[in-house]
Amino acid sequence: MGTTDTAVPTRVALAYGTGQLGAQIFRDTPAVLLPLFMTTMLGVAPWIAGLVVLVPKLWLIACDPLMGAWSDRVKPSRGRTPFLLAGAVLTSLTFVALFWHTGYSSAAMAAAVTCALFFVGSTAFSMFSVPYLAIGSELSPDPHQRTRVMMYRLNFMTIGVVVGVGAAQPLMAAFGGGAAGWRAMGLVFGLLCIGTMLITAIGLKGVQLIEGEAAPGNFLSQLKQVGQNTPFRVLLTAHFIQSVGQASSYTVIAFIYLYAVQAVWIILPFVLVMSVVAIASQPVWVAMSRRFGKERCYVAAMLGWTLVTASWFFVKPADDVIFAGLGTQHILVLVRAMVIGVFNASFIMLALSMLTDTIAYERDRTGSANEGVFSGIFSAAEKLAFALGPVIAGVVMSVYGFKESTGGMVEQTPEAIRGIVLLYSLVPVATQLTALAVFSRYRLPKSA
Repeated sequence: MGTTDTAVPTRVALAYGTGQLGAQIFRDTPAVLLPLFMTTMLGVAPWIAGLVVLVPKLWLIACDPLMGAWSDRVKPSRGRTPFLLAGAVLTSLTFVALFWHTGYSSAAMAAAVTCALFFVGSTAFSMFSVPYLAIGSELSPDPHQRTRVMMYRLNFMTIGVVVGVGAAQPLMAAFGGGAAGWRAMGLVFGLLCIGTMLITAIGLKGVQLIEGEAAPGNFLSQLKQVGQNTPFRVLLTAHFIQSVGQASSYTVIAFIYLYAVQAVWIILPFVLVMSVVAIASQPVWVAMSRRFGKERCYVAAMLGWTLVTASWFFVKPADDVIFAGLGTQHILVLVRAMVIGVFNASFIMLALSMLTDTIAYERDRTGSANEGVFSGIFSAAEKLAFALGPVIAGVVMSVYGFKESTGGMVEQTPEAIRGIVLLYSLVPVATQLTALAVFSRYRLPKSA
């Protein structure tokens, strides 16, 4: 049975969006801090730390589409709630375990155990994130309502970035730093994950979702259907390419502020400024997408993000004080935060909204949308991109001479810092421009 009203109630949009807070913590915090944790607390070399993140993500190339197909088959009888519930609990428990222990007998053992834990956690996260993404295309047949739903999701994503990236290191410091600080951070964030993800799982229970006219076929026929959806393929490719660059830059966020800016305290103000601007600007982007179209707004947001990202190539420590302990370079960091806030969440929101459009197009075209499979493939590509990012970062850092340690940060050479800056600036700029070239081929039939 399909929905009878295209408008999505605010309580449903809120329930849907809340789960992204915990999901974002699991996605971002390991991506940003697991390489730092392994290289400074476990004595693991940067390139090996990148592989530790990559191996579980390679499994997700198969796991996410299979999880989506499984949830498609369960949906007619039980909905997608069982996947959300199980995924929320298992993801949160594994997150805590990732940062709990530091006393391994060797760096090799530390890398192996961390890889195994991240493998289990990534699988559990797939159980939550794939059906969660599919639900976004099933709440309303109205493409603008789906953009509104994604706005709620992206607002909670922004809060998740504040918590998972901006508050992580201050929280560790508040608990004394070192191994105890890492454990405390893992426990607090694990509780946030399970709390917010369960709000979505429980809050969406019983909510009516759009049903396709035809039952899902076998897995191979579902994959064939995906391959025939040209708008989806173009969007998927563009999103994958830009995500690789973003992931490379995410990997070195902590390193940038430790070594290039030399002001780790400014991470939280940076993320807070970025997040406030992002949340405030989302309704404007929703309105603009109605007036000018999602595709044009998406391109504009990506170009804006690319320009401000290029400016990070010139970042350096502050050598003056203007007011309140802030130097010129500190102020420029916060200005970048404002500009990034306008563009970053916006092009991600529009990409997800266009994903729901390609699924709706498939539903109109064939009568069977296979929302879970489409969402699983999209999710797998994004997770693979965020796995390749740390590998690229690890290789570049090793080539530029980054020194790993077991007792915290150590002094790095100017060449090593230059490699970190490249990963945060020109590498994502190159991938973003490539993604824009690919996206220029995106065409969605008006009927969608």
